[in-house]
Amino acid sequence: MKRIKKQFWLSEKENADFMKKVELSGLSQSAVLRILIKGYEPREKPDDRFYDLMRQFYAMSNNLNQIAIKANSLGFVDTRLLKDKIDKLNKFQLEIEKKYLCPEKSSLLWK
Repeated sequence: MKRIKKQFWLSEKENADFMKKVELSGLSQSAVLRILIKGYEPREKPDDRFYDLMRQFYAMSNNLNQIAIKANSLGFVDTRLLKDKIDKLNKFQLEIEKKYLCPEKSSLLWK
């Protein structure tokens, strides 16, 4: 996708507000602006709880990998257990993404 350069002016207060939002989100200035233009509000950079959840996610992924290794070495798969772990992992991933990563639809109604 070709990017087009735009230049515009902000007051000192507008710039300070914008830079604060950029800092809170942990995104680049252009990424924040693109999200806002699309009608979404960027989320703040995740707190320590997010990283705790990610450690849980990695542990669950590791557990799933161990099940697959065991199944491979024994020559059979406990499909019920494997499906249960995969379902839990997918649900957990969606919850993390919704809570911490997906921008929220803005309440502003401008077109």
